[in-house]
Amino acid sequence: MSLVLTHARYQFLETVRVPIAVVGSAAFPAMSMLFFVVPFTGNDPVAATYSTGAMLVFAVMSACLFTYGIGVAEDRAQPWDPYLRTLPAGPLARFTGRILSVIAIMGIAMIPVLLIAAFLTEATVTPAQLVLGLAAVLLGSIPFTLMGLFIGYALPSKAAIVVAQVVFFPMAVGAGLLTGPPAGAPEFIQIIAPYLPARGAVELVWAASTDFPPNVLSLVMLGVWVVVFGALAVWAYRRDEGRRFS
Repeated sequence: MSLVLTHARYQFLETVRVPIAVVGSAAFPAMSMLFFVVPFTGNDPVAATYSTGAMLVFAVMSACLFTYGIGVAEDRAQPWDPYLRTLPAGPLARFTGRILSVIAIMGIAMIPVLLIAAFLTEATVTPAQLVLGLAAVLLGSIPFTLMGLFIGYALPSKAAIVVAQVVFFPMAVGAGLLTGPPAGAPEFIQIIAPYLPARGAVELVWAASTDFPPNVLSLVMLGVWVVVFGALAVWAYRRDEGRRFS
């Protein structure tokens, strides 16, 4: 456990030493709340609650794709990384430490969204719904964690930056995260959304924090994406490992 915490502390400090990385993860979802949620759905308690859940998933996507995808790719380019892989602690402590550090960054990214929702909108949840909603956000972050790891281990840092950016925004739009309540999305968004991992993640959050009935197809596809990106992340890690020590 001490090794895990040591790696988590190292990864977190390595990230916050470049403040723009943390600020960017928190600022983009917060600005989306201010520009899309507060003026359009802020006065409707139900719509504001749905939109806040969507922005929380938006924040988690940003933290996972950019921190894992770009962060892992940049770490691989450093001479320190091959040395860490030779240490007897093994990869588990490093992986777990990285996950804990990103969870901390996810928490930082979600705080502005929650504060804006609390003070500038009519979004309303009970304490139990808030706890369940945050737990659902954490559960829904799994596919984005695996996606980020796949990008980070499969691509060099310059390519990882581009791919993370290209994947992030279209997936958020396609899943309906920026269109407010579920029924408010355009028809073509409603057609493609259930097949995207972000839709399954946000429906988990909505189901935990409201009386929203999740779409079975969205949840099934969320599980499918977890399996797919889990397999791709393992493949990319093993390929990278083989290249370094062959």
